[in-house]
Amino acid sequence: MALTTLVSGVLPAGIAFVGGMFVDVVSIAFQNSGEDLELLRSDALYYVFVEAALVVLITGAQRVNSVCQSILRVLLGNKINVMILEKALTLELAHFEDADFYDKLVRARREASSRPLSLVIKTFDLAKDVITLITIGIVLFQFSPYAVLLLGLAGVPAFIAEAKFSGEAFRLHRRRSAERRMQIYLEMVLTREDGVKEVKLLQMGKLFLQRYVDIFLNIYKEDKSLVLRRGVWGYLLGLLASAAFYFAYGWVGFAAIAGAISIGQMTMYIVQFRLGQNAVTSSLTAINGMYEDNLYLSNLTEYLAHKVPEQTGKKLQGPDSSDGIRFENVSFYYPGGDTAALKNINLHIRPGDSLAIVGENGSGKTTLVKLLTRLYSPTEGRITVDGLELKDWDIGALRQKIGVIFQDFARYQLIVGENIGIGDVANIKDDAQVNEAARKGMAEAFIKDLPKGFETQLGTWFKDGKELSGGQWQKIALSRAFMRNQADILILDEPTAAIDAKAEAEIFAHFRDLTDNRISIIISHRFSTVRMADHIIVLEKGEVMEQGSHEVLLDKDGQYATLFKLQAKGYQ
Repeated sequence: MALTTLVSGVLPAGIAFVGGMFVDVVSIAFQNSGEDLELLRSDALYYVFVEAALVVLITGAQRVNSVCQSILRVLLGNKINVMILEKALTLELAHFEDADFYDKLVRARREASSRPLSLVIKTFDLAKDVITLITIGIVLFQFSPYAVLLLGLAGVPAFIAEAKFSGEAFRLHRRRSAERRMQIYLEMVLTREDGVKEVKLLQMGKLFLQRYVDIFLNIYKEDKSLVLRRGVWGYLLGLLASAAFYFAYGWVGFAAIAGAISIGQMTMYIVQFRLGQNAVTSSLTAINGMYEDNLYLSNLTEYLAHKVPEQTGKKLQGPDSSDGIRFENVSFYYPGGDTAALKNINLHIRPGDSLAIVGENGSGKTTLVKLLTRLYSPTEGRITVDGLELKDWDIGALRQKIGVIFQDFARYQLIVGENIGIGDVANIKDDAQVNEAARKGMAEAFIKDLPKGFETQLGTWFKDGKELSGGQWQKIALSRAFMRNQADILILDEPTAAIDAKAEAEIFAHFRDLTDNRISIIISHRFSTVRMADHIIVLEKGEVMEQGSHEVLLDKDGQYATLFKLQAKGYQ
């Protein structure tokens, strides 16, 4: 690109110069006859071939430059997107739950594949225009230094106006990030299979579509105003550049009439001035474009430069594997929140123990699991596993010890084997381990009935995809947890909330049999399941209100007993 830019920058002035020489030879030929005419014809033919060769060369250089840009577009776009995704892997869960930071991510991704390339291309375009202006300036300086000055100043007013409007356009797009993200969300709701059912049944389609249109109209009003002002001022200030050209046009013409320059020189200077004016306009446009691209790239650099605290320690195991899990005076506040999600939690779970956590929605059950898996860090107090505080664990080693299924577990649009195998990515291709995990997760029976068994594509996004029932997806997720056959801690966070009580009881009884020597943590609203646990805690507003075995808690006749009797009554 650098080489072709140099060639493309130098040759236009050379072509104009050769063209001027050709005109001079032709004009002399009009005034001569006899022996000199044949020589003049040879000179004219020579200049024609030279100019044709230069045109072929510059056309080739432009074509090579275009090919380079196409290749660079693919490579650079991929590079930037990989950088964004690599940064995303380092972020904490809190970043994705923070609307302001999520706007940064969306702004960085929005034009990540186009703006860096645009900046590179405009940089080369500017270099080409500068080279062209230098060569043209040398030629025009021979006519008059003032012609060079006129050439340089003619495009400045339009440049200043464009810079102003470029900055305004950037600020407008930045301010509208949240609204544009809402548009993307509404599109997703109206077009994704997981939202279409309710959209149709609840007849929300027209409501959401109207909101989509209203957001567009609000954005359109400001965009239209900006485009109109930009167009009007661009036209008016562009007239100054045209006036400068025609002033130079007349100036060169009168110089030729006065005999100061030849007809060929007149033609050359007019062409050079037009080329120079185009180069000035193009270079100023490139500078404006670079300014605007840099403004947009500030979104990317702001996102990439965001400092993420180092979340991993260095220890791969704790000093006392028999100590299990301890919560010591643990409290937690969500970022920006002033109410404790968990308050002064003290808990000890030994290896081989099963713990059940019950409580109303919002009582802190899932938050406790997020702290244990280090998706968040405690605000106060400390958590230890095997006698080692969580912050000192290597985060990869810690998470390898834990298998967890959340209530909102993911339904990946992958084949069955991969859907299970990603529970332990390092062994995703180990068919024996995948088959064993499917057996433990009670998914083996229905997988055998699928068209291609473990090779069946799941979901409806891709060709030949097979959609599963809610219960079957839950068994796939349970199998995924059992892929972690080295995990010492298995956690089920209400993953069976959508299936019937009998099926849930079977799953948990099976789960209990397979976790005899491990710590198991179960979160459920169904007391028929909870009563199987060795130890039960009752959370209310982030605090442990009661704890003990099922029988102990019934004897206390407290909140647990009240909830148990209330639910049992519903089955009578």
